[in-house]
Amino acid sequence: MNKIHDRGGWPNETPIDLTEHQIMDWEQRVDALHSVLSSKGLRTTDEMRRAIESLDEESYVAMGYYERWTAALEMLLVEKGVLTTEEIDTETKNTTGAVNG
Repeated sequence: MNKIHDRGGWPNETPIDLTEHQIMDWEQRVDALHSVLSSKGLRTTDEMRRAIESLDEESYVAMGYYERWTAALEMLLVEKGVLTTEEIDTETKNTTGAVNG
């Protein structure tokens, strides 16, 4: 049985959007964090794939590419005991307040 991430061959009348979009600052930060965690041995490609594929269908469909990466990185950091969900949530609120405030 195919899971939600296995999109190949799904019947869909919606054409694929091939237009480029401006990369947002937060997306660049996620990409940088992804690279740093890899260089420090805190995540592998296989772990990222497993984490992304473990997202429930509703979340997977609702999230964009880098949002899935963010969710996967959080899962891995919590699984490995690097950070807790509470620490991530607190820092996210602090950072969001500083950026938006």
